Amino acid sequence: MKILLGERLKELREEQGLTQRQTAEKLGLNSVTYLRYEKAQREPPLSVLAEMAIFFEVSVDYLLGLKEY
Repeated sequence: MKILLGERLKELREEQGLTQRQTAEKLGLNSVTYLRYEKAQREPPLSVLAEMAIFFEVSVDYLLGLKEY
């Protein structure tokens, strides 16, 4: 199973017309930290993953690539 978190974050961010920095600010994250999540260089804690799902209005399962929308 391939985890799609980075790809999904980028896709959702771009759909909203946001930069990585803007998205990080809205999520209360350091921009470098968010960049690493999007590039799959780091995995977020569950609390941050949940905040991302709420922010993008998708499920955690969708973010992880476990199901389609």
